[in-house]
Amino acid sequence: MARVVIALSGGVDSSVAAALLKEAGHEVFGMMLRLWSQPGMEGSNACCTPDAMQLAAHVARQLHIPFEVLDVAEPFREVVVGYFLDALAAGETPNPCLVCNRQIRWGLLWQEARARGADYLATGHYVRRVQREDGRVELWRGVDPAKDQSYVLHVLTQENLQHALFPVGGYTKQKIRALARKYRFPTAFQADSQDLCFLSGGDYRDFLRRYAPQTLRPGPILLRDGRKLGEHRGLAAYTIGQRKGLGIAWPQPLYVLEKDVRRNALIVGEREALGSDRLRAVRVNWLDGSPPGAPLRAEVKIRYKARPAAALVIPCGSREAEVRFDQPLRDITPGQAAVFYQGDRVLGGGFIAPPQE
Repeated sequence: MARVVIALSGGVDSSVAAALLKEAGHEVFGMMLRLWSQPGMEGSNACCTPDAMQLAAHVARQLHIPFEVLDVAEPFREVVVGYFLDALAAGETPNPCLVCNRQIRWGLLWQEARARGADYLATGHYVRRVQREDGRVELWRGVDPAKDQSYVLHVLTQENLQHALFPVGGYTKQKIRALARKYRFPTAFQADSQDLCFLSGGDYRDFLRRYAPQTLRPGPILLRDGRKLGEHRGLAAYTIGQRKGLGIAWPQPLYVLEKDVRRNALIVGEREALGSDRLRAVRVNWLDGSPPGAPLRAEVKIRYKARPAAALVIPCGSREAEVRFDQPLRDITPGQAAVFYQGDRVLGGGFIAPPQE
């Protein structure tokens, strides 16, 4: 029997994960993270609201397990929200969940779990943990393709995986909801959260106007040849591949090709100009602990909901990689992650870097 801290969120997945751990005979301890919220808007965040805390506490009482709320608001604001704003200012499209998983959940929360004598940290993520005969641990996609969350957990290290449990990864979402009804959890009918947890349910541009107004500074919309077509509302309001909402007239549909931060210019063009057959990934994490010794064939996801695309992955030292796709992809977006797979196994991944001039 192991001592396991389960990261409770007040949602259905972590609730059922806690129950499965308890049924497996583990000593289970529930912990919830209190993250940063905009002052005065704590009740409208996508997570850790007062209602969510009450639900998590209720589930813990039903399971007769200890429960504790860990206040990480300040480090979350500094690390995760700070990263989000800095990336937008650099013309990137950030993915805060990657930084939160690496530094908050598998940083601060795991430190607190270990301080309480935990052998493992468990979460309600839809991924699978596979133990190899040589003692190393692999991360695999969850069995439910519609809910697989391996993309946002490619940041875990081998040390993390050695002490990780993912009880719901072998189930479909439909089965998890059925189990929640069986356990009579109040979280059984909770809707899945889709928004960034710290945006308090509003338009993210309102958040930027308050905390990073420089990212919404108007500037020119340009074609590649420098012709000006109009004015944008701030580079942070757009993403690569966007077609709608540009507010410009042109005989053919135009798409966002690039954000030129130096000129504060939004570069647009026709569909044929969109896309590339390669990218450069930086701050790469290899889940085995070190990069492969030679280029390898893999499937690569460039966004959380993107289809995997066949590619050649070429390690460049320990922390960078070049990815050459078999076919060009339209939506390669700096700031998002490129995650490498072989079958269901996650090999690693890194952040997509801006194109080099």
